[in-house]
Amino acid sequence: MNTNFQFILSAFVFFALTTNIFGQNKKVLDLQAIKSMAGCYDVEFKYTETFAPEVDYEHAYDYTSAAFEWAEVVEATKNKVVLQHLLIIQRDSMPAYIIKHWRQDWVYQSEQEFRYIKDNEWIFSDLDKKSNKGKWTQSVYQVDDSPRYSGTATWTHVDGVSSWYHKADSPLPRREYSKRSDYNLMKRGNRIIITDNGWLHEQDNDKIIRENDQDILLVQEKGYNSYKKRPDADCAAAREWWTANQNTWTDVRDVWDEVYSDAVELKLEKKVDDKMLYEHLFYGGKTWTKDEIKTLINSYTIQK
Repeated sequence: MNTNFQFILSAFVFFALTTNIFGQNKKVLDLQAIKSMAGCYDVEFKYTETFAPEVDYEHAYDYTSAAFEWAEVVEATKNKVVLQHLLIIQRDSMPAYIIKHWRQDWVYQSEQEFRYIKDNEWIFSDLDKKSNKGKWTQSVYQVDDSPRYSGTATWTHVDGVSSWYHKADSPLPRREYSKRSDYNLMKRGNRIIITDNGWLHEQDNDKIIRENDQDILLVQEKGYNSYKKRPDADCAAAREWWTANQNTWTDVRDVWDEVYSDAVELKLEKKVDDKMLYEHLFYGGKTWTKDEIKTLINSYTIQK
């Protein structure tokens, strides 16, 4: 065999093996970073409006809030991790009150993501396999497991710091959707940074007025959601609540997955029988069968 050919062949094999090993090790680090967001946390939310293009814009007051939260690993495979967040309301000597909060799904080299348009409408689109190689899609869902926003990007691990960044169109945040009507879309700059004692969700947000397919910037906003670890035992009430209620929410996820699998464009009614979807599921005082959940969710969906 020609010596030059042997050298080229050996170099190619070495490159292929080391690239594969690096890719595998990188994916392990990705999964560790994602799973590290599970656990018991003190959470602090801080937002401040910064730049506005119109000089007469009246900036909103800074927003600060705090919470006590448990994030449960609902599903974990080599290509998917599902984290369900639960709020814990603790007052004096009263028993803890648990509220199902948001959910985040992470899918490796996902085939699809969804994008918010406006007015409670989303577009589902396929992802290019070549450009999506090695990337993770984060899909964020609302308290009733209806869609919120999703984005696809690469986890990076540099100098011991793991982070992920994407910009995604989203509905108004819950802290503002019932209080403001001067904008109808938030363009979220989501940066997740894993820290020594938890994780940070840093945001650079644009509050947008979207009309006739044109976006007008109302104001920009800086946000920090910091998650600081507490002993898991402090969140025992949330873990017990999830054990008792997870079957119902598994059915809810399954029904939504059926909706998403058929969707190209999805529009949701804001209210049915004068109630938002989460009000039916949270406050109905009943145990839902899967067929009842399907009927309920379908009553809110307008597929195009």
